[in-house]
Amino acid sequence: MPVKPLFDAPLAIVDVETTGAHPAWDRITEIAVVEVQDGEVVSEWSTLVNPGTSIPPAIQALTGITNDMVADAPAFEDLAQDIFERLEGRVFVAHNARFDYGFLRHEFERVGLRFQARTLCTVKLSRRLYPDHARHNLDSLIDRHNLQCSARHRALGDAQAVWQFLRVAAEERGADVLQDTVRKLSQLPALPVHIDRTVVDAIPESPGVYLFYGENETPLYVGKSVTLRSRVLQHFSDDVRSSREAQIAREIRRIEWRRTGGELGALLLEARLVKELLPVFNRQLRRASDLCGFLFASEKLNLVQKEQIHSETLPFLCGVFRSKRSAMDALRGLADEHHLCLRTLGFEKSGKGACFRHQIRRCAGVCAGQESVHAHHARVAAALTSLKTAAWPWRGPIGIVEEDSEREAADIHVVNNWCLLGSARSEAEVAELLESTARPFFDLDHYKILARHLSKGRPKVVELGAALH
Repeated sequence: MPVKPLFDAPLAIVDVETTGAHPAWDRITEIAVVEVQDGEVVSEWSTLVNPGTSIPPAIQALTGITNDMVADAPAFEDLAQDIFERLEGRVFVAHNARFDYGFLRHEFERVGLRFQARTLCTVKLSRRLYPDHARHNLDSLIDRHNLQCSARHRALGDAQAVWQFLRVAAEERGADVLQDTVRKLSQLPALPVHIDRTVVDAIPESPGVYLFYGENETPLYVGKSVTLRSRVLQHFSDDVRSSREAQIAREIRRIEWRRTGGELGALLLEARLVKELLPVFNRQLRRASDLCGFLFASEKLNLVQKEQIHSETLPFLCGVFRSKRSAMDALRGLADEHHLCLRTLGFEKSGKGACFRHQIRRCAGVCAGQESVHAHHARVAAALTSLKTAAWPWRGPIGIVEEDSEREAADIHVVNNWCLLGSARSEAEVAELLESTARPFFDLDHYKILARHLSKGRPKVVELGAALH
């Protein structure tokens, strides 16, 4: 049965195939648009797209779209105006609409076109209409509703399957129920009263950090994303709004954003801004003042504070912790595992005879003369190695290069001994960071972000010379 017009507007059922999952740096390889007017298909259109980059082998295997197939296809910029006109004035329908919509908005922005449409995600629609079913991916819908798909993981075949699902849903649940559900799902998020939509429209679908401010410029929240505008709008969507999101919406007065070259830059900037601004609604990344670690030297174990943790002392530290409590918990755990004496180490009150831990068989007995201090401390040193941060694998400072293909530039994150010196966009800025006399401080969150980034894939790293003085 025909589907009645939704929002008194025609539909554009869209599917895109891409080189990967990230619209900031991946590209479209195929697009299809099925145009529906008054409940009837009036046009089916699809084309391969030259992404300007190689398609990964795994993606080629999944979609069947090869590098040879797209070699002579038009680039998106050559198709942009035609695609824009096909979508204009229509409700944008897609399965996992955030994915397809995000890629298209990103591609349009690259050619200077601003695209915005009401969207309908058929994943969300299926969840609302069929809540008893656990799976709502397209394969599940095809199996559950006996949909016909001429070519799975090809743009036109998938778009046609989505259109069939809408028709089946109208038959099974009724056109009125379908329209009412669609109306609720496909409204643009209602922005907070103090935020103008043009402000949100100006935010790019690019990697970066966004900041929410309340009255008197009070920092409310700092977040990051590889698709800034979509992430900001997500805060105000009814289907994801929590009590915290609702409170932010009530208190927000201004939105600020800062673009970065990629995800790494966004993560590092977010961690720094949260500590600097201490936003009201950020729970993670805030704590820095209680940073501490163990330093074992001259057979003496000391708990050192943040001021003593920097690029020069970091190689000698045995563990870095967010608080004294977490440090002591880790030490007690090691002491229990290796039968160490906390009194001998100076972390329990001194006394005569064996310590209490020895009496309950958690200490090997250095305090009772059953083990030499040297033997005990050798076991301490061995046990503490498990707490050490990863060794710095370079001879000196490095630059982690993060390409920004949209601006044909690169961010260079300068790091030495796991301490971030800063980010630069030119050789002069890199030199300025290296020549700074300020001692770089250690940030535990930066360390975790950098270690994770450097351990995966093949990040571009440039060695920048001898270690800093």
